[in-house]
Amino acid sequence: MLNVIWAAFFLVGFAAACYRAFVLGDFAVFQEVVASTFDLSKTAFEIALGLTGVMCLWLGILKLGEAGGAVNLLSRLVRPLFRRLFPSIPAGHPAEGSLLMNMAANMLGLDNAATPIGLKAMRSMHELNPDKETASDDQILFLVINTSAVTILPVTIFTYRAQMGAADPTDVFLPILIATFCSTMAGLVVTALVQRRNLLQPVILAYLGAMTAVIAGLVLYFGRLPKEAMESQSATFANFLILSVIIAFLVSALRKRVPVYETFVEGAKDGFQVAVTIIPYLVAMLVAIGVFRASGALDLALGGVRTVVDAMGMDTRWVEALPTALMKPLSGSGARGMLIETMQTYGADSFAGRIASVVQGSTETTFYVLAVYFGSVGIRKTRHAVGCGLAADFAGIIAAIVIGYFFFG
Repeated sequence: MLNVIWAAFFLVGFAAACYRAFVLGDFAVFQEVVASTFDLSKTAFEIALGLTGVMCLWLGILKLGEAGGAVNLLSRLVRPLFRRLFPSIPAGHPAEGSLLMNMAANMLGLDNAATPIGLKAMRSMHELNPDKETASDDQILFLVINTSAVTILPVTIFTYRAQMGAADPTDVFLPILIATFCSTMAGLVVTALVQRRNLLQPVILAYLGAMTAVIAGLVLYFGRLPKEAMESQSATFANFLILSVIIAFLVSALRKRVPVYETFVEGAKDGFQVAVTIIPYLVAMLVAIGVFRASGALDLALGGVRTVVDAMGMDTRWVEALPTALMKPLSGSGARGMLIETMQTYGADSFAGRIASVVQGSTETTFYVLAVYFGSVGIRKTRHAVGCGLAADFAGIIAAIVIGYFFFG
């Protein structure tokens, strides 16, 4: 899928450039397109270089949380819920522990840890699957929850916003939390309806009700405030909560007599490696997207959508964030490239930049997760996994746009 998307950016961009040159007589377009490839190659490297410090900081902090037991604590907190969502997994089976650890790692933004643990969980669940080529109901539900899992610390979004010059990189924290909650709830409900699972159990209702009450309380509280007060207080609350999590991670590590300095440095080394590793991917995607935009193809596509939205009497400012939304279910690196390109074009603190950031944090990449997780165990028949995953994506994107207007509109 990513190969097709990447090639399409170049091919469609070249076709649009030829149209502008040979039909409209704008021959300068070729110079603009070629110049964009050099400019965005440089931009990709500068972004990755600037990300290094922030990634080192956050991955070092998250390493402290992991060593201090934050992942295990979250696992224990959600165990009663997951035992009822996945009743076919026997108590004490290896799949149970891996599944809980994966979800906890996702909540904390530990992407590097979440993926291998998730693959281990999928393999353990596959041992219980009688049909090895067909995804079981539990495997599908696990994948849908995984692709839409609530992320408490969307560290990657913060780092990109910081690098792109946002005045307060964490001001999208609450909107992302609400949007990703909406996507998770939508994915869970849709999958349960398709699989005829009973969600009306006291423990499930208690967990989901408590989470819904917290989110609803945040929305009601901030909804009563004037716009300036809302932005100020939501930013203060987000920064206080993030700082509290950092201190909690440090204290938990100290209580377990973890060598905090060495552990932080170990995690920071991973951050440096991550920042260096993404350079080729950023160059590839940003150059392709740059060709697509410089040729006029992206503006033409967005202009068509904007015309339709305007004809319906709706505000059109969210359209600039649409490329990130459309790319998100298909390609993580593509969506990341679109997010960076949107912030570079309109500004990190622009309405479009903030909406794109919330969209980026609202869900995971459905097709990528499906291919990696199901591919690791040889599943060929995915049944309703794609439909349920895309339903969660759609809900997350719509929620991101609505919440963006609520907080920043």
